[in-house]
Amino acid sequence: MYSTPYHTTDISQYTFLVTGGAGFIGSNIVEYLLKYGAKKVRVLDNFATGSHNNIEEFKSNPAFELLVGDIRDLETCKRALEGADYVSHQAALGSVPRSINDPITSNDVNISGFLNMLVAARDTGVKRLVYAASSSTYGDHPGLPKVEDKIGNPLSPYAVTKYVNELYASVFSKTYDFHTIGLRYFNVFGPKQNPNGPYAAVIPLFIEAAIESKASYINGDGETSRDFTFVENAVQANVKALLTTGINKHEVINIAFGERTTLNQLWNRIINIAGITLSPEYREERKGDVRHSLADISKANELIGYKPEFSVLEGLGIAYSWYEEHITKRKSPSLDSN
Repeated sequence: MYSTPYHTTDISQYTFLVTGGAGFIGSNIVEYLLKYGAKKVRVLDNFATGSHNNIEEFKSNPAFELLVGDIRDLETCKRALEGADYVSHQAALGSVPRSINDPITSNDVNISGFLNMLVAARDTGVKRLVYAASSSTYGDHPGLPKVEDKIGNPLSPYAVTKYVNELYASVFSKTYDFHTIGLRYFNVFGPKQNPNGPYAAVIPLFIEAAIESKASYINGDGETSRDFTFVENAVQANVKALLTTGINKHEVINIAFGERTTLNQLWNRIINIAGITLSPEYREERKGDVRHSLADISKANELIGYKPEFSVLEGLGIAYSWYEEHITKRKSPSLDSN
């Protein structure tokens, strides 16, 4: 992965902070930045969902630095930002079901923690903060494809927290002249995403089931659709958003592939890669889930030059190979689920 550079700036003179850098998307961003010679890549993570396994390969790199800490503590955020030029804020508690079961902790991490990072980044004068927003912000708005300025009512506590992030970021832009970019991720998947635990995402669950030749559960009738996005596309977006120039206000942009895949189609593609024939088991829909999701990615292309390089099928092939190599080694909770 990451054989193609997504930047032209010389990053060897810059220090990057990746919050949640031991998590799924965060550790992939760290991998890219180290591969292309960043001066320093500092990770801030409390390992609530992140994993040391995700960053083990980086620990011998002299440009890598790990700070164990929690974004809910303002002083920790300030310490993490010392000397940082750019911030990729990936730390959050993901998962709609998790937020329904425990809205208070999701609020504390995703809203209070985010606000701490905004305040600390504003006060230390970083060049750019890019944060993980979410397609859940579109809520019950029925329109497809999803366009950034047309949202509905949130359908879960998680969606509320991610929308509040955008509101705070917009206020900081207007009030303090501190401009950030929110990336509304659409169902990111790929290597290092956790198939274990009660809040695992659908693709690692499907792949694990296929590798073990076991039927996986599908919530509902399987015709729910998502704009699944391979993680390298998300890394590209982060790198381009961090290093972009000329954006002088808060912006939120969709990061996706721009294609809908139903859960039934997804399962069939994965078992085809596995070379098996296996029917899934269906169960009731989950609370808070959106029926269909599809992104308009034209704004991301216009503002930061985002062009997704990997289709869903290409990404599934890469992800399947990675899980096939790692899954038997990791039957304990050792991968991240963010």
